[in-house]
Amino acid sequence: MAVLHDHTIQDMGSLVQFEAAMPLDQRLPERSVLDVFIGVAASQPTRTAITMLMSGAPDEQPRRVNYAELLGLIRRSANLFASVGGSRPGVAYMLPSLIETHATLWGAETAGYAVPINFLLQVEHIAALLEATGARTLVALGPHPVLDIWQKALMLRERLPGLTLIRVAPPGTPAEDGVIDFHTALALQPSDHLVFGESGKDDDVAAYFHTGGTTGVPKLVAHTHRGQLTAALGGAVMGNFQSSDVLTATFPLFHVAGTIACGLSGFMAGLELLVMSPGGLRTPAMVQGFWRLVAHYKATLVAGVPTSLGAVLDVPVDGADISSMRCGLTGAALLPPAVAKRFRLVTGCNLVEVYGMTESSGVIAYDPIAGGSAGTTGSVGWRLPYSRVEVRRLGPDMALGDVCDTGEVGVITVHGPHVSPGYLHTPQNVGVFESGMLNTGDLGYTDEQGRIYIAGRSKDLIIRSGHNIDPVMIENAMTEHPAVADAAAVGMPDAYAGELPVCFVALRPGATVSDAELHAHAQERIGERPAWPKHFYVVETLPITSVGKIFKPELRCTAAASMVTQLLNVQFQFADAHVHVSTGGPRGMRVSVSLPQSDSSAVVAVQQALDAFVFESHVHVR
Repeated sequence: MAVLHDHTIQDMGSLVQFEAAMPLDQRLPERSVLDVFIGVAASQPTRTAITMLMSGAPDEQPRRVNYAELLGLIRRSANLFASVGGSRPGVAYMLPSLIETHATLWGAETAGYAVPINFLLQVEHIAALLEATGARTLVALGPHPVLDIWQKALMLRERLPGLTLIRVAPPGTPAEDGVIDFHTALALQPSDHLVFGESGKDDDVAAYFHTGGTTGVPKLVAHTHRGQLTAALGGAVMGNFQSSDVLTATFPLFHVAGTIACGLSGFMAGLELLVMSPGGLRTPAMVQGFWRLVAHYKATLVAGVPTSLGAVLDVPVDGADISSMRCGLTGAALLPPAVAKRFRLVTGCNLVEVYGMTESSGVIAYDPIAGGSAGTTGSVGWRLPYSRVEVRRLGPDMALGDVCDTGEVGVITVHGPHVSPGYLHTPQNVGVFESGMLNTGDLGYTDEQGRIYIAGRSKDLIIRSGHNIDPVMIENAMTEHPAVADAAAVGMPDAYAGELPVCFVALRPGATVSDAELHAHAQERIGERPAWPKHFYVVETLPITSVGKIFKPELRCTAAASMVTQLLNVQFQFADAHVHVSTGGPRGMRVSVSLPQSDSSAVVAVQQALDAFVFESHVHVR
């Protein structure tokens, strides 16, 4: 088994000592994800691995599996997938967070490779992902009163002849022709061995995760067993995960935060995952009952995207005994300082940031829970063990240059065994993967202690509540409107979601279009609901650079200024406030608000309102 706790990582010095004490291959003898579950099941077979809640009702009897049972489910799933799909099958799944989802994911990686699918995508986009990966088996949730997963699965079978459907549904659900029932088929497979030979291991592809946009060639990131194991090890030791921990599992299982950072890392440490609902904290009832559930199940680690944690912090603890908590974990989007402050005030615990990407098997840096500075505002902590993170200067031709000085903002690059070998469509590797190095496209800097800070993004991704939105998808859709000559989508700061997509459009000569028409067109042509622009801004021309590219930093500033002005008008009824927004600073954007002398008493209140956003802000009286 992996050696996790011979040295506690608190800072860069102890991280270096941890690495020097043992080479990676000795510290991490596991060669496959299956080895993780074999090892934990051998050492603590009866320890609860997953506690599954469906509704969170006070009288709910949860489903539980221990590590011995989970290992059996994974082996059964792997055997099923091999019997259906043959040697090294590609197994896609469209499932909410369930025990069955974990069995499917790790079983697929054992038998062949997994293809986690965001089931909120449109059918045509999912079909493109299945075709690109070669996955011919699809595990999907059966008929559901709210989710349309099964309807999509049936449409996919019509589009893709030869696709085998495996349905996850409650016992007693009527059978369907040509559909394999997951639970029935699983029961026919042995749980104590693999019938097809060896599991995938080492540099074998374990999964393809989709990321970025859904137009053009699908962007699929290859994960290897070694990459996932290295990332999981780093997450477990930096998170100081203990087998006695209970971790709230709120991230979806088509995302690396749910599968690796708060999935495999936890299993490697032998802790208990508390799955608070199939929909995580997207379920309103779970948000309202969150603190009661933390108290009842004695959760020690609370995890979620900043959006979700901000929502639960608005719910009164109301006498619930949450003294079991020792830390909060967040990631997938930038953390507003105000959320970190509120978390500490409400819980008495630090909220630490985890920085990762799909391209790095989910984890790049981690603010160590055991560190005395855990929860340092704005910092994502230190690099993972056995990796190298460098901040490099960006030249005028967008090429990476020398390593930056301390405190100097540049592009974050990553080296290490957890870095993906690249995209399935290799032309997409250009500028991202170079000789084992990952160019994250994120801007950041380091301090004197080696801590890493995120300052913004050099790439154009819009990140809404941890969901990556490719602006090209929006722009392509909007330029299909007959009145639109050109379009540029950017992220507008939002206190809840971090960013919301907005779109600037320049019209064709003589054309007119209403705001309602633009929204209707977007909703018809853009397959991802989160990508529907919140606002449209009709402009005469879009700003361009000297080489003819749209200058998006100016548009981001314009969108931010519009949002802040609206906030001041609505929340404070200020009609004479001056708002100036510029790029730069440690958080990538600076907002300055100038109030007239007559409104000087509101400076503190306005500053507090702006602190909820990720940008740097300053309020003063002119």
